[in-house]
Amino acid sequence: MDVICIGEMLVDFTPAKEAYTYKANPGGALANVAVSVSRNDLKAGFIGKLGNDDFGRMLAKTLEDNDVKLLCPQLTDKANTTLAFVTLREDGERSFTFVRKPGADLLLSKADVKKEDLADAKLLNAGSVGMSGESSADAVVYAMRTAHELGKPVGFDINYRANIWSFKECKAQVERVLAYIDLLKISDEETDFVGGQENIPDFMKKHDIKAVILTLGADGARYYLKEEDGSVISGHIKGIKVDAVDATGAGDAFWGTLLAKLLSDGVEKASDINHELIKNAVLYGNVSGALCVQKTGGIPAIPTLDEIEDFLKKLKSEN
Repeated sequence: MDVICIGEMLVDFTPAKEAYTYKANPGGALANVAVSVSRNDLKAGFIGKLGNDDFGRMLAKTLEDNDVKLLCPQLTDKANTTLAFVTLREDGERSFTFVRKPGADLLLSKADVKKEDLADAKLLNAGSVGMSGESSADAVVYAMRTAHELGKPVGFDINYRANIWSFKECKAQVERVLAYIDLLKISDEETDFVGGQENIPDFMKKHDIKAVILTLGADGARYYLKEEDGSVISGHIKGIKVDAVDATGAGDAFWGTLLAKLLSDGVEKASDINHELIKNAVLYGNVSGALCVQKTGGIPAIPTLDEIEDFLKKLKSEN
């Protein structure tokens, strides 16, 4: 196993052309990242709870079809699969309305996390949405702590959703896992979690984080990398101009591709990441996100490695 993602998988109801009509698409940030890793030709696993209902079975089948191993395959009868209704703006950006009181994903427990699975993986990835319930938060903390103790690189996406919980509640959960994070992804709307963009280098030094990736939407991404001497260097990889249709899953496609690229380029531990590797990984991530926003609906829009590399070849030939 190359990457294990732990967190939420759900159904995104994406708007159709007719008013108040929706298409059901498989999604959820951590499942999206797992599928992105798989489509980048690496082996991915997913730890998350699905309901024993038609949607849960559809999501389980989606993972199977995308060669992602569901590591807690027992569907639960205690809650329905989580649903999210997506509202799209003209620029392709979106907001979500969640049906999750509770959803099956919140029922994930420490018992669902197997130490042997983490030991078999090269990297663990998690996010804050999976920590918005008491049981699922404890499971994520346990997984991240265990992976860290096993010497595995650990990625984390803050992925704050104001309609799920407050900034204060989310920040409190994020602070539980800062000691275990090697690669942190934040958006330009989430810099308050690290004390502002100007504080990112000091934040990294305080919590011994190897790299922070600040996503900037259409403007690409800025990376921050802690060097062996403790200093922090940074750089910006420009975004790729495309006609955006739906940004759902684009950040996850970006992150899954970035993580996959680092592993494919030989990273085994966080200290292996250098300036050239992180720059190249962010470039691949940018292309993945740009391809994703040109299609609608979470997982169906996530590109393959061949599509990413074909796009990069085209870019080079045009320059």
